[in-house]
Amino acid sequence: MSVAETARVPCLSSPKPLPKAKLRRGRNFAGVKTFRRCCLGLVLAPLLLALPACDRPEDAPPPADLMPREKMIRLLADLHVLEARVESSRLNPDSARALFVAQKKALLWNRDVSDSTFQRSYRYYGIHGKDLSEIYNAVVDTLTMRQGRLAPLPAPPAPVATPAPATPPPPANAAALAK
Repeated sequence: MSVAETARVPCLSSPKPLPKAKLRRGRNFAGVKTFRRCCLGLVLAPLLLALPACDRPEDAPPPADLMPREKMIRLLADLHVLEARVESSRLNPDSARALFVAQKKALLWNRDVSDSTFQRSYRYYGIHGKDLSEIYNAVVDTLTMRQGRLAPLPAPPAPVATPAPATPPPPANAAALAK
């Protein structure tokens, strides 16, 4: 090798590092972002168009064993009273929950209503928000009326003190009568 050839070979021990290749994100990945947006649009558009075609909750048929409104009102009022009693019992949360479930089961059994019938009826009335709102307005009225019946009667008004009738002065001959 001649001296001229060795001069052209780069020295491996040179302190100057090689330049790094720069990756331009804007140009290189612009197509990928557009592709993702396009795919997302293609997936979401049919879903958004199909949602209005689904059955609306207002069109849901009532269950076969739907509880009548009056029965539902009385049952909900009793359940709220039961819940208040359990909460005021000062039991541990686990014990209170177990007591509430047992008492609820007994209440439903006494009313000849299964738990599933109650749940389906409550769900049906819940889907029809206006119905549930009317039911709960009646429940509040029922509970207010019950509270009014259980509230202690106010004390009768105290009689107005009337002055005692003045006694007439003793007659002049009272001393003679007393003998």
